Amino acid sequence: MGTILVTGGAGFIGSHTCEALLSRGDHVVSVDNLDPFYSKEQKLANLALLQRPGFTSIIADITDRAALERVFTQHSFDAVIHIAALAGVRTSVEEPLRYEKVNVQGTLHLLEACRKRGIKRFVFASSSSVYGEESVAPFKETERADRPASPYAATKRAGEHLCFTYSHLFGMHCTCLRFFSVYGPRGRPDMAVWKFTESILTKPPLVIHGDGSTKRDFTYVGDIVSGILAALDLSPRFEIINLGNGTPVSLKDLLAITEKVTGKKASVTHDAAKPEDVPVTHADLTKAKEVLRYTPRVGLEEGVRRFVEWYRTR
Repeated sequence: MGTILVTGGAGFIGSHTCEALLSRGDHVVSVDNLDPFYSKEQKLANLALLQRPGFTSIIADITDRAALERVFTQHSFDAVIHIAALAGVRTSVEEPLRYEKVNVQGTLHLLEACRKRGIKRFVFASSSSVYGEESVAPFKETERADRPASPYAATKRAGEHLCFTYSHLFGMHCTCLRFFSVYGPRGRPDMAVWKFTESILTKPPLVIHGDGSTKRDFTYVGDIVSGILAALDLSPRFEIINLGNGTPVSLKDLLAITEKVTGKKASVTHDAAKPEDVPVTHADLTKAKEVLRYTPRVGLEEGVRRFVEWYRTR
């Protein structure tokens, strides 16, 4: 049992991570600025689910160094799980400077705060988007990943580099986890599973960019959280590790699954493919299994069923 700082604790993956930590007896401090990228009300609802002994919620911005100093002065942390970020590949094309400030400078502020206080365990939420267009599927962590297709991807790769630097110079144990298309209850409205479900149930038509052949390695949030906790506990000196499902599925097939689960047909229109969208993501899980003993357990149809159940009752 320890005291863990979770940045982005009001968000999708962050709130599930906080919940899992609390369930096993850790004390958790969440730092989140309730960024309006998606509904503030949804994030407040996430925080409401976490209210119990051992949980503290702080509304603060990781780009505000003075605010972070207060957090680190008022609390003593055994480890940091850094999930807070501006997400969204397409939005980053429109606001690259804002993405750099939050995703790069914010990460550096946290690493500095840890260095100054001798906090050695740091888990960084990276992204499969760092692989870019030229990586060969299934994506291995040994890929150079030096051709990011979006500003978002570039900021996540920069965060990985900063983690390596702090591990190299200051002996911090930094684990960078490359998440692959995470979905599940309390998910983000900009992600495919949410958008497909919402369109089928309430807001047709569904707009698909391209012909639907784009493939993603959709990964259930509970599996991602299991990998996060394993990285926290095992705390290797420095590692970059994929967390995915290991089975890419096309958008056309995701749509068919969502139609089956909801029992309704979608009304679909197609738009031009986006240059920032890579054709496929596919996690090689060899390293995750060896280092973290990670095994994804929730298949896509079951995961979509759980999401749709949550969506209908939220």
